[in-house]
Amino acid sequence: MALSQGIEDQDGLFPHLDDLRSAPYVFKMDFGLGELPEAPGVLLIRGARQYGKSTWLEGQIRDTVKRHGPGSAYYLNGDEIPDSEGLVEAMRALTPIFKPGARVHRIFIDEITAIRDWQKGLKQLLDAGELRRTLVVTTGSKATDLRRGGERLPGRKGRLDRTAYLFTPVSYCEFKRVCGGALQEKTLPAYVLSGGSPVACAQLAQEGRLPEFVLEMTRDWVYGECAAAGRSRHSLLAIMEYLARHGSSPLSQAGLARETGLANNTVAAGYIELLSDLLCLATAYSWDSSRRMRLPRRPCKYPFINLLAAVAWHPEKIRRIDDLETLPPAAKGSLHEWVVAQEIWRRRAKAGEEMPEVLAFWQGKHNELDFVLGDDELLEVKAGGASPLEFSWFPRTFPKARLKVVNLRRFEAQQVTGVTLEDFLLEE
Repeated sequence: MALSQGIEDQDGLFPHLDDLRSAPYVFKMDFGLGELPEAPGVLLIRGARQYGKSTWLEGQIRDTVKRHGPGSAYYLNGDEIPDSEGLVEAMRALTPIFKPGARVHRIFIDEITAIRDWQKGLKQLLDAGELRRTLVVTTGSKATDLRRGGERLPGRKGRLDRTAYLFTPVSYCEFKRVCGGALQEKTLPAYVLSGGSPVACAQLAQEGRLPEFVLEMTRDWVYGECAAAGRSRHSLLAIMEYLARHGSSPLSQAGLARETGLANNTVAAGYIELLSDLLCLATAYSWDSSRRMRLPRRPCKYPFINLLAAVAWHPEKIRRIDDLETLPPAAKGSLHEWVVAQEIWRRRAKAGEEMPEVLAFWQGKHNELDFVLGDDELLEVKAGGASPLEFSWFPRTFPKARLKVVNLRRFEAQQVTGVTLEDFLLEE
């Protein structure tokens, strides 16, 4: 009723935005979508829990009402709608109350993936022409459901330039802008620990500690999706703990199954797919430089691209900024590699790449490089310092390529450049 009357500042109408009024740190979320289009269609926005999707959605509803007036935007909570029939009924109830003269008609659906067979409901309404003037903006936390649900709506999402988005973490540049003054030299380790989750970022900047409730919500979300998929919580725990220790090393799915007590590699592949769909893990395939292609049958790396999930299951129980300094060298090296993996994924997701979670690494007889960014662009991550002399072999192996080494030192040599982790994160 409030939205139909153009009321957008009523207490309790936007609970997430109400919380921001008293928040000491507020971040701008940039995931590739600027202003919402005025044309009708369907936008699918998917991302992990605790990264600000609902807050962003409320901000878009409020801005729509401010800009386009009463009766231009309405909201549905997917957690309150059981199935596709309920979705059709709810949306049909909204259609007649749009203001006839409003320039835009928008329906915002938060957590649409909680609605069973939601894509059937949308398809029914789109096929009947009932949404021909409406922009439907949806969010969801289960990546595969939005992606595959969207694939079942071919030709029905309007003529928008782009219809699918991944909701990415707060960038380091934004985190430093907002929290750098308070954290000073601890800004970078605080960002690593937060994973770019807005609530974790704010808590670390305010208290210097990652609160347990943030990690518990992350674990509950992943375990809940695991249960919904009919998979074992015990097996998921074994996989997460193992990857937290060994996720930066190449590993076959048969080896993962053996080390975690799973029945076979097919079962292991199912858990990896689930965690990839939840945007927790990437898969880095071995790269054949001569054929310039990934090799799916070789052992893969499974770097975390949700650092908050990595910390939630990390065996070292990292909670404070200072805990990062006392990590064993191998654990610190893995964490830095995951920070870089998350940033590569974030940039690709923002640019709209179809599968930004698919990465590549190169492994030779005597050397290995962590990331292949392009045919002639490679990247290595070291938690400590590095020297260009360590990579004297690189020009011989890759005569036309460039290598960037993320480490503690800056240097410039033939085909090899050294940058700090902060330099890399600020490049964008």
